[in-house]
Formats: sequence, structure tokens, C-alpha cells
Amino acid sequence: MIVLVPIVEGHGEMQALPALLHRLARKANPAQPIRVNAPIRVKAGSFLNDADYFRRQVALAAAKAAQAQGHVLILLDCEDDCPATRGPELLRRAQAVRAGVSMRVFLAYREYETWFIAAAASLRGQSGLPDDLVAPEDPERFRDAKGWLSERMPHSYDPIVHQLEFTRAFDLDQALRNDSFRRLHDQVHHLVAP
Repeated sequence: MIVLVPIVEGHGEMQALPALLHRLARKANPAQPIRVNAPIRVKAGSFLNDADYFRRQVALAAAKAAQAQGHVLILLDCEDDCPATRGPELLRRAQAVRAGVSMRVFLAYREYETWFIAAAASLRGQSGLPDDLVAPEDPERFRDAKGWLSERMPHSYDPIVHQLEFTRAFDLDQALRNDSFRRLHDQVHHLVAP
């Protein structure tokens, strides 16, 4: 069994990311069982900027992963940072906390919900989204993906209410047009592939 120990920043990701990891793992290798530990939720600002806070959270995740020869998966919204720059920097910092534990860093550019926008057509009818919803040409250009979704819903998008529902429904292949989602997809595939 492959054990994954996530670190996330949002309340919505506490339920949504485990569901997404299970979907990705089943897609890559239905025969490979995985266990996703309850995510460790961090304050993004502190996690990124307070070295002691970062060290404590990564050490906790690494200790849990080490018990089962598992993997630490760090998922944060990248906002306006460049994932290709920020991701390797965070990975180096995390690996310096605990050597010998497999670690992966995934930065959703700009936010997790950007992946939903990339696969918008597959979310038609979900929580009042229009039946003719289409994805924009460049879903990553939207700074406020939650706002983009809210504008198309009869009520505001709420990560605690909608993130898990949308995670269970969005088309994984449609979302591959988003670079940051493709990286997560490919890394999970690599971890569980036969």
C-alpha cells in the first residue's frame, strides 16, 4: 500500500485533496491501493515565511510518512508566484528538514479552483453552474478562480461547501490542459503506476 501524507492550506482541501488523490491513483493503477492520511492544514503565510513553523509542519508530515515508507505531498495555491521557481525552492527546504523521506511539492497556479475552470464543461449543472458552461481559452489567467465560479453560480462558491463536490465531478483529462494540474497528475501516476 502506498501512503500519502498531504500538507494543505485551505479548509476545502482537507476533504477535496484526498478525494482527488484517490481519483488520480485509480486512474493510473486501479490495482494499487493507497492510503491518504488526514491532511495537515497550515497557514500559508506562516508556512512560506516562518522557517520554524515550516520546519515543524514538514517534520510532522515526514514523521508520519516515514512510519509507512510513504510520501509527503505539499499542495499550496501559488497565487502570483511562478510555480517553476517557488516549487523547487519549497522542495529543497522540505527535504532539508528530513532527509530520506520522499517529498513532492505541488503549487496550483493560481489556485486549486483554476483546475475546475480548465475542466469547466465537465461541471455543467453542478451546484447551479450553467448547462452550457465552457472553459475559457487560458484558465490560468484568472487571478480569482473562486470569483469566476461564483459569477456563474446562483450563489457564491464556497470551498468548504463546493470544493469536494467539484473535485469528485471534474474531468481529470480536461484539467490536464492546466500545467500545474498536469504535474500533480503525472507525479501521482509515477507513484502508483505498475
